[in-house]
Amino acid sequence: MGLSETLANYFDVHKHGSTVRTEILAGLTTFLTMSYIVVVNPSLLTDQPYIEGVDGIAIAGYTPGEVQSMLAVVTILAAAIATTVMAFYANRPFAQAPGLGLNAFFAFTVVGALGVPWQTALAAVFVEGIIFIALTAVGAREAIIKVFPEPVKMAVGTGIGLFLAIIGLQAMGIVVDDTATLVTMGNLASNPIAIVSIVGLFFTFALYAANVPGSIIIGIIGTSVLGWGLTASGLVSAEAGLVAGSSAATYDITPLAGAFISGFGNVEAFSFALIVITFFFVDFFDTAGTLVGVGQAGGFLDEDGDLPDIDKPLMADAVGTTAGAMLGTSTVTTYIESATGVEEGGRTGLTALVVALLFLASLAIVPLATAIPQYASHIALVVIGVVMLRNVVDIEWDDLTFTIPAGMTILVMPFTYSIAYGIAAGIVSYPLVKVAAGEYDEVSAGQWALAVAFVLYFVVRTSGMLQAQV
Repeated sequence: MGLSETLANYFDVHKHGSTVRTEILAGLTTFLTMSYIVVVNPSLLTDQPYIEGVDGIAIAGYTPGEVQSMLAVVTILAAAIATTVMAFYANRPFAQAPGLGLNAFFAFTVVGALGVPWQTALAAVFVEGIIFIALTAVGAREAIIKVFPEPVKMAVGTGIGLFLAIIGLQAMGIVVDDTATLVTMGNLASNPIAIVSIVGLFFTFALYAANVPGSIIIGIIGTSVLGWGLTASGLVSAEAGLVAGSSAATYDITPLAGAFISGFGNVEAFSFALIVITFFFVDFFDTAGTLVGVGQAGGFLDEDGDLPDIDKPLMADAVGTTAGAMLGTSTVTTYIESATGVEEGGRTGLTALVVALLFLASLAIVPLATAIPQYASHIALVVIGVVMLRNVVDIEWDDLTFTIPAGMTILVMPFTYSIAYGIAAGIVSYPLVKVAAGEYDEVSAGQWALAVAFVLYFVVRTSGMLQAQV
């Protein structure tokens, strides 16, 4: 029995109406569409020098480039582990990696705005993963879904999209701060970074619209090459920032692996719990929504619109998150880009296995992660952010008890630079508008408890800030 036949039998490829060749091509397609994360995740999780006071993962004795190199390795390993579990345990063509939005929440909100040590943030991700594993193991999915208000669940994707977009646009010099209006358009004509970024962004949008496999990673590399070329040719000064700072790549991840353990020594219980809840909320509903969406594209859903045995891919996600935290990266989640492989005919875990193997093979390009300038890597944030805006159509805008919580969730995220604050605004407003509309019986005890918890958190946090100022 040859390898091809062995794989076909193990993954029931023929039973699912597919072939080994189709599964391999589907895996390649999925990998190409999501491979940008190998470059983008390290960039997001390290220093964000264009935002004063907001720092991500920084390790004493190592340059930001070396930390990015470590994070590229960790990103690859976390994606490979999670996607391998998906392949063999769930036998589904879904791929996983550290999630966009969750990594921004990790770096900009938890570590940056809240001032939580990155080791403690990793500890929160680890705890979230353990909770996810436990709740999935006991089949508590339905109970979890009922606790979170429907309009908030529907609005989170759009809010995160706007949040990612503004981060990307700021890194690209297209959006800058302004004392009068808070934000405004940058001086595009005199800023080489902004000019190159705009060219790269629209080039990437064109590739994406044309359904070119790997359009985002092609756009990132193409933009980088343009920046390198302008600098090398002398047309743009070397001080213009079009080229990333040189740094030797390192594959040693020991400063990151296991760092979450020390994070438990800096835990403030109430804040830590709410950070864990936020990580869990976004991870759970992002994964569940992605699984159903990709499942629909592949014809996996049953007559009730549910994905059979959804607990298995959810478990793969939970295991991936836990393993990722242990290695040293933010929350792992299922990628909507898996739909591209499904559309190519991928129907089994063999597709996921191919993705996992390609991630491992990409260890060879780790040095590339440190050579990509930040403005180029953040093109992915804008493209994905724009795509995520389409989630807004799922909200019942004709019902004010949905409009208000959903609108608050979407607006507060980008304007406060915090996914957590957006979710909190939606959760707190939901029971209030329901009671005001006379629909108090539609608010569960769990939803009231969540709203009260977030109110208490902000009261405690605001009191602390006031005392610090006094």
